[in-house]
Amino acid sequence: MAKIKKSKLNVDIPEAINELEAMMKAFRLKKEIYRILFRGKGLEFEGFRKFTPDDDAADIDWKTSARAEKLLVKQYKEERDLRIMFIIDVGSNMVFGSTDKLKCEFVTELVAALSHLIVSSNDKIGFFFFSDAISNFVDCKTGLKHFHYFVDLLSNPVNYGGQTNLNQAIDFAMEYFSKSISSIFIVSDFLSVTPETEKRLTLLSSMFETVLVQVRDPLDISLPDVEGEVVLEDPATNEQVVVNPKVAKVEYEKYVEEQQDLVAQIFNKTQADYLGLTTDKPFAEPLVLFLQERRHTI
Repeated sequence: MAKIKKSKLNVDIPEAINELEAMMKAFRLKKEIYRILFRGKGLEFEGFRKFTPDDDAADIDWKTSARAEKLLVKQYKEERDLRIMFIIDVGSNMVFGSTDKLKCEFVTELVAALSHLIVSSNDKIGFFFFSDAISNFVDCKTGLKHFHYFVDLLSNPVNYGGQTNLNQAIDFAMEYFSKSISSIFIVSDFLSVTPETEKRLTLLSSMFETVLVQVRDPLDISLPDVEGEVVLEDPATNEQVVVNPKVAKVEYEKYVEEQQDLVAQIFNKTQADYLGLTTDKPFAEPLVLFLQERRHTI
């Protein structure tokens, strides 16, 4: 089993939290976090209220406003005790990076920022990690102590390694998650998706509101234009191969495109929502744009 050859991940959790908080504030989304993260879960339509300058014009109910002869937006009653589960890929495939952040480091900051948003609103997060085995399964709890425990596990290199088995992780979730779970976030590069994944994801997303967050490194998408030969190592088997990137580039990108087409086909057939991210770009803005889009499709 491959392990990270460093004592600590290169992560800045406070900065990640601050960046997401600032972006949420800039888009005026934080006060509606439940509506955009957990649509259809934990929300009950309560009535209409008068439009204010702090509201988004896209939220105006034009038919009702026309009848009332004033601008109105829908009001929702929030039910507390929301329970959000994070399913995190910690396989050797995530211990990889060609940018400032390994995929696992990028994921740690992303998940920490998002889970802090939830916990700071007095709701609950739970999680488990998966590679070739399921580890660190913790039920939903609230509080900063629980949040810090989660982040400590994510930041610990000891918890990474092994060959990712997404299908096994989905089976585990369907067997052990209670019906009280509000939403599920699966965070992975999804490089191990197979045709058998489709039925599992379809069933899971019919049981729980599911969000699929794909995190890839630029080298997961394309080989660089460099002269000479490079040595590539499989983190799961430690096998090495010497390749010329210019020679292998066309075939590699063809394979990547075919695999990503399979991922897209599978995801499109489920009820899950999808967000794609790459480690060479900050996550805060695309994440908030994704949340804003969900807000407009309620």
